[in-house]
Amino acid sequence: MGKFLKWITNGKVAAITLCPFGIYFKEEWYTNIDRIVNHEKIHWKQQLEMFIVFFYLWYIIEWLIKSIFIEDAYRNISFEKESQVNDDNLQYLENRKHYEWIKYV
Repeated sequence: MGKFLKWITNGKVAAITLCPFGIYFKEEWYTNIDRIVNHEKIHWKQQLEMFIVFFYLWYIIEWLIKSIFIEDAYRNISFEKESQVNDDNLQYLENRKHYEWIKYV
């Protein structure tokens, strides 16, 4: 799993949410653990609203398509963009509407 994550993210991942777990590594990157946890909670919401399986299917398909056209496809996946833009807003999930990630496709 570690080599796969390193390959798909160019080694730039501090944590990952794989239903139903949040897995945290790269402890030296935890300058703001609340932000990282919030980022992963946003992914958890995304996974739930897409019944988990469809989240992963969409994620992989979007990554494959974007990896053809964009150098850093991982950071440009709609799920990642939503999480990145809003991970510093710790109240984001309280007001988030379903399928907000679509804005970032």
